Amino acid sequence: MATAFGKTLTTTETPIPGLIVLDLPVHGDSRGWFKENWQREKMTATGIDLPDFGPVQNNISFNDAVGTTRGIHAEPWDKYVSVATGRIFGAWVDLREGDTFGAVYTTEIDPSKAIFVPRGVGNSYQTLEPDTAYTYLVNDHWSPTATYTFLNLADETVGIDWPIPLDTVEISDKDKNHPRLVDVVPMPPKKILVTGANGQLGRALRAEFGDHPWIEYATRGDLDLTSPDLPTARRWRDYGTIINAAAYTKVDTAETPEGRTHAWAANVTAVAALARIAADNGITLVHVSSDYVFDGTKEGAYTPEDPLCPLGVYGQTKAAGDAIVSSVPRHYILRTSWVIGDGNNFVRTMASLAERGINPRVVNDQTGRLTFTTDIATTIRTLLESRAAYGVYNVTSAGDPVSWYDIAREVYRMTGHDPARVTGVTTEEYFADAAGPVAPRPRNSVLELGDGTYVCAPLGPDRLREYVTA
Repeated sequence: MATAFGKTLTTTETPIPGLIVLDLPVHGDSRGWFKENWQREKMTATGIDLPDFGPVQNNISFNDAVGTTRGIHAEPWDKYVSVATGRIFGAWVDLREGDTFGAVYTTEIDPSKAIFVPRGVGNSYQTLEPDTAYTYLVNDHWSPTATYTFLNLADETVGIDWPIPLDTVEISDKDKNHPRLVDVVPMPPKKILVTGANGQLGRALRAEFGDHPWIEYATRGDLDLTSPDLPTARRWRDYGTIINAAAYTKVDTAETPEGRTHAWAANVTAVAALARIAADNGITLVHVSSDYVFDGTKEGAYTPEDPLCPLGVYGQTKAAGDAIVSSVPRHYILRTSWVIGDGNNFVRTMASLAERGINPRVVNDQTGRLTFTTDIATTIRTLLESRAAYGVYNVTSAGDPVSWYDIAREVYRMTGHDPARVTGVTTEEYFADAAGPVAPRPRNSVLELGDGTYVCAPLGPDRLREYVTA
């Protein structure tokens, strides 16, 4: 079969998710032919979800004889397979955990065709012409400690129809002894690392994602994000996502010399280290931001595109973290406001005061919306599983903006107490007798929630009641 000249660059999906066939333009004449085997800009702009997978190694397997057969090998990295000369029959089997485990796809490949093989999909081929040069790009360096998965070429359940019978060709003893499908241990997905696992958001993420071998929940004691050894603390190529739920959130203490140091270490230095690791290893970095990156002087709600203008140290460190994370090719920045989670929070404090007969003074000149940690966790999972566009998302409860005073009165009402017991005061009045430094607060913390543009979660009586009664 002669190489097909003059084709346009097209991509075709297969029954195996992520396994993509490419028809390559090959230009030839009496002297031979030329092709662009991998052209990043053109190939990632085809409309099919062909990732910019970042190859770091190019391997070539030269095969003298027709019928040379190799496989089936599933590796913990992505491969871009093509041939420089000759022709192969290729067979791919999905060996990843999931509904498509065991799915098979076969096709022939000559120099005018290529195939993108995602991590965990078993790869095998049989040469159909002599002097076939089989070549592949991979996005990780080969490692003897990496986790591999194999399948026997002759497995009856997948039933690959090899053009040349396997009993007539040369196959390595190692390939002959690979397990049947029933005995294959599926390759798990890339790992997810959740930092700050003991915090309010960390606990919500544990409840949302559950406990699985490929999900790692790390506390500061498990993993010091400010350590110079962080780049070698894990085999980072095994990770697909880092969800950074670790942060310094003591807004007022951040205004002290010691607090400033801790805030910058946790919210900037650690974030910069994670960002470098994510960028270097093709990891998706999820970062939770804050309304404090704005000064609160805008008329109307803040959009993700609004310029950052923080007031105090905490806001400055969060804004710096946002800027760093935005440089990571695969990133989600979730901008939140007035976060309420499991543990001590404003809602539970107001419920406790009501029960103890205390009549609080509550700030009435700061406006925003609550954000529940459970909703942040659900949103993170939704963004990751839907493979939403990378970028900045506003995440708060939906509904009309309110003040802290309004929320306190509602908590009193819901717990059967007179909301008139709550007195509204200005921010200046509330902090007039503060013993230590007070961080400046944005008066307007309202984040815009557009139709289909930003992720949001509804706030209803049942949601608030979860935290009032817990």
